[in-house]
Amino acid sequence: MRKLRIMEHISLDGVIQHSADDDDFPYSDWTAPYRTPAGRDAILAAYGGCFDLLLGRRTYDMWSGFWPKAPTSPMADRLNAAKKYIATHRPESLAWGPFEGLGPDIVEGIRRIKAQDDPDLILSGSSTLTSPLLEHGLADEVLLVVYPVLWGTGKRVFEEGTPPRSFELVSTKALASGVILSTYQLNGPLRTGTMGG
Repeated sequence: MRKLRIMEHISLDGVIQHSADDDDFPYSDWTAPYRTPAGRDAILAAYGGCFDLLLGRRTYDMWSGFWPKAPTSPMADRLNAAKKYIATHRPESLAWGPFEGLGPDIVEGIRRIKAQDDPDLILSGSSTLTSPLLEHGLADEVLLVVYPVLWGTGKRVFEEGTPPRSFELVSTKALASGVILSTYQLNGPLRTGTMGG
């Protein structure tokens, strides 16, 4: 069975939305000022040399409009080579491959592909999938790439109603740009304390 990692670029308030063309979000490409060679190398290391992608349809459509035309680079080459598993009702309209639709039952589709003996799966973007992955215990790790910005609006990595969970910090790396990469493993149900007198 392969691991499934959620990997998200987020603001301090958990926003993952990047495009000004997406639902009138007012800030476009806000990660650009923080891109450095050290950050690129850290992200490449986090992805690993060989992986498959798990994507929602909107993220797939955005990425398929960019990565196949991008100049060759370690990131472009790895993303283009990865098999893409897509949550979509229109698999016949997919073009950026290799790809496979998850089928009508997304949770069962993810269970099926996770049980295969293939490269690890990485979910990036695709905020509509993060909550079901956590709810059904399908995510093994969460990597948050946190940028030192605060937006106050936009799609967040975990939607309202995401089931409470506890996480264990596995590793953290601070970059000179102010970006922090933190990897967490799921650690069961939320544990709370009681207030004493």
